[in-house]
Amino acid sequence: MRSNKLGNSDLHVSSIGLGCVTFGREIDRDTAFAVMDRAMAAGITLFDTAEVYAAGRSEQIVGEWLAARGTRRQIVVATKVAGSLSYERVITSAEASLRRLQIDTIDLFQLHRWDPEIPLDETLAALDQLVQRGLVRYVGCSNYAAWQICKALWRQDVAGYAPFVAAQLNYSLAMRGIEDEHLPLCADQQLGVLAYSPLGAGFLTGKYAPGAPIPAGTRFDVVPGHEVGYFTTRNFAMLDLLRERATAWGTTMPQLALAWAFSRPGITSTLIGSRSPAHVDQALQAATLNLSSAQLAELSTLSDPQP
Repeated sequence: MRSNKLGNSDLHVSSIGLGCVTFGREIDRDTAFAVMDRAMAAGITLFDTAEVYAAGRSEQIVGEWLAARGTRRQIVVATKVAGSLSYERVITSAEASLRRLQIDTIDLFQLHRWDPEIPLDETLAALDQLVQRGLVRYVGCSNYAAWQICKALWRQDVAGYAPFVAAQLNYSLAMRGIEDEHLPLCADQQLGVLAYSPLGAGFLTGKYAPGAPIPAGTRFDVVPGHEVGYFTTRNFAMLDLLRERATAWGTTMPQLALAWAFSRPGITSTLIGSRSPAHVDQALQAATLNLSSAQLAELSTLSDPQP
């Protein structure tokens, strides 16, 4: 497993990271332990969770695993604060996450979403205080527009606050919007990029069809409304083409979608979500699929963003 430097930090993370959103929500503690065991055995060293994942249960399960396995030094732990980003809320959120994770320091603490109600400098001051207190090593953001990242970096530079070292962004064959502004910005400012949902929250597995009911137990069933942005005429047409390529090349749709995601330039680590150790194995197999440059280019053409 390749290890990459995360932005301007001294953190090094595996090129494939483990997204822990399913823990405590779609899978129980024992299954999550099996997933983490398999991930670590494969060389995956970045585990990403959040306070809102299963109302804190995901962090708790990750913390129990770290304590049970004695693996804290091997894992880069990333989590996020959501909702109001007031000074007090950011501080108390980090403290609560530390208790659930059973660790002394969070490696990467991220703002889950932009908060238009709280002055940006107030939020950034809280992040800086967490770093100064040693509760957090580095800070980052998630789901920020490019202009929001740029503004935050500017304010951090002006005030001398701890700067973002990474941005976590949605990126897949079905969601390529970050290519226009986010990726050039992150490259210019030397921010690490953590790409999540390489399978489009399951959309690229081919389990959904236009006009058909959403299958029970799938991500779009568990999180209603999550399909917005995926269920488009353009994406369903792309899905048909992806299915054709998978058949012609003797592989599967998830394998092709993952292989494409793992091949993309400018990405520090691609986060995979797993409901079982088999999903970790699926990602590992995709990473060794050895598609030709012509095949990867063809996959890109299937979903080229509209001008």
